[in-house]
Amino acid sequence: MFYGIADYVAFVGAIVIFLLIPGPGNLALITSTGKGGVRGGFAATFGLIVGDQLLMWLAVAGVAALLAAYPPAFRAVQWLGAGYLAWLGARMLRAKAGDAPVLNLQPHHFFRQALMITVLNPKAIVFYMAFFPLFVDPAHHRGLVTFGVMAATVAALTFLYALVVVLLTHFLAERLRANPKVSQAMQKLAGVFLIGFGIKLALSK
Repeated sequence: MFYGIADYVAFVGAIVIFLLIPGPGNLALITSTGKGGVRGGFAATFGLIVGDQLLMWLAVAGVAALLAAYPPAFRAVQWLGAGYLAWLGARMLRAKAGDAPVLNLQPHHFFRQALMITVLNPKAIVFYMAFFPLFVDPAHHRGLVTFGVMAATVAALTFLYALVVVLLTHFLAERLRANPKVSQAMQKLAGVFLIGFGIKLALSK
């Protein structure tokens, strides 16, 4: 028992598995690092972490129940998130060699875009609302302390995972920058994936 968490090791393992699943967050890390180097990658990392923390605490506060009770509100936020991802992807596909980068090279822009990609996915709120209770022991629950430990664990694991992704991406990006055609192709591929994530989010129920 760890601060009211029934099986902390299993909780950590589940979070690691979820981090490994490809999604917009991973793509944001890779794209930000490729465009802005390690600094841009870490800016995106903190954007993802802050976004996750906002969603987790909104879930704890019962926002998931509100979204479930009012499906139109849920769908509106869902479509907003899908539209944002598709918009980023379309800009990447239309970009030509020599154009200004779709993701601005200033780190605060990487932070903002990674944050928006995270918080504009309302299904994440419902996920956290359903996921957290699986690992909470009602007999030893410590209220906000238990949820705080869980949220801090998610943040720490996300940072460690992102550290590996950012450093590995930076190592590879240094070698790809020597070939502009490869870099442009990678941007087009990232655009396709972003549009795909947006469509998937819009069509999910």
